[in-house]
Amino acid sequence: MELDVNGQIIALTDQGFLCDMTQWNDEVAQYLARLEGIVLSAEHREILLFFRQFYQDYKYLPNARVFAKAIKNTLGEDKASSRYLLKLFPDGPLKYAAKIAGLPKPPSCL
Repeated sequence: MELDVNGQIIALTDQGFLCDMTQWNDEVAQYLARLEGIVLSAEHREILLFFRQFYQDYKYLPNARVFAKAIKNTLGEDKASSRYLLKLFPDGPLKYAAKIAGLPKPPSCL
């Protein structure tokens, strides 16, 4: 599976995750979000950039509890709440934040 984002061919896994996270940029994020019915806002981008930095720093994708704790420690308790994250990523914050952020599929997600 692949996407054409303004002439840039992006390879995807069969579940729609980027094969090469270095191909990620804001245009790719917007395109991936649109495929999921999400219009990216500043709030989305803050979580996406946080998640990418977490992955680059720690070299792994956390489960939902560790993800929320890391958000709480960095961005504040209000942004770590499941209500806030589900508002941004209604079908699953961890899975869809990872997908739109250009990261691999988290092992804890089906």
